Amino acid sequence: MTSPVEPVTSSQPAPAAARSSASNEDRSARRAVTVFPLLVLASFAVAMLAPDTFKPLAQGTNIALGVIMFGMGLTLTLPDFALVAKRSLPVLIGVVAQYVIMPGLAVALTWAFQLPEAVAVGVILVGCAPGGTSSNVISYLSRADVALSVTMTSISTLIAPIMTPILTQWLAGEYMPVDAGAMALSIVKMVLVPVIGGLVVRSLFGSLVAKILPVLPWVSVLGICYVVMAVVSNSASKIASAGLIVLGVVVCHNLLGYLLGYFAGRLGGGKERTARTTSIEVGMQNSGLAATLAAAHFASTPETALPGAVFSVWHNLSGAVLALYYRHRDKNPATRAVVEH
Repeated sequence: MTSPVEPVTSSQPAPAAARSSASNEDRSARRAVTVFPLLVLASFAVAMLAPDTFKPLAQGTNIALGVIMFGMGLTLTLPDFALVAKRSLPVLIGVVAQYVIMPGLAVALTWAFQLPEAVAVGVILVGCAPGGTSSNVISYLSRADVALSVTMTSISTLIAPIMTPILTQWLAGEYMPVDAGAMALSIVKMVLVPVIGGLVVRSLFGSLVAKILPVLPWVSVLGICYVVMAVVSNSASKIASAGLIVLGVVVCHNLLGYLLGYFAGRLGGGKERTARTTSIEVGMQNSGLAATLAAAHFASTPETALPGAVFSVWHNLSGAVLALYYRHRDKNPATRAVVEH
């Protein structure tokens, strides 16, 4: 789902109108991330129960993902990228961890679970995807560093046309042929162009965009639900036979990503908020992109899209629980003091 922009990202006080807009966006994002897992679960269930009804949706998954990424671009501002220079070490650690930990875990899990080739490729594709856009909302709810989260997600997304195809070809090529060039072009069309387009529109029509920011999280929620229904409806029979093992792999992938991401965030003297942010960024993937790429580039083996679809459901559930854990933990004055300093 579309990420919220931190209410105040500079040391200067924000105008009242800007504060009001940011507050509305934050409230909308909180509601959306609370309802999101339920809607995704409902989409999953409906597509499983009536797959033939939703199979035609597969033709529009590229458009749905493009709308999601355009919405992400609308939430970005140029100051978000200034953090790359101001806090280069935590940004670098987060982005490197994103493209090292999750692909590495994906390969390890395919070996450990002895996955079928098509499912293994899907797991690796999820691992090689950029950070998930809902990670920014989870970071906000977890009292992590939202500005850092937005920057990490933005950078990992912008370099995805290079990193995702190369890593997927390298790690999954032994299972089935991977056309890295075609995949890179797909990511440019579905991700890079919409994100940059949204950023440009935000720069040119900032006051107009500010009025619709509270709606954007819901647009992303509906977009992800669309992708889940499209993928699940076309893989319903495969899910029925292999769903449990895929769920087991996805749960391990996501939770180990959180854990190793937290330790990565501690590198270079990172504090608690930085570690939380890196943990969330690494553990949450743009699984909607992974599912869409799988459906587009491995159409002859629809089960390749299963890990992306299941990850889309699971990581939003686990992210919400993780945020609740952090907020409960912060009720301890000693822990809260560590987070705030």
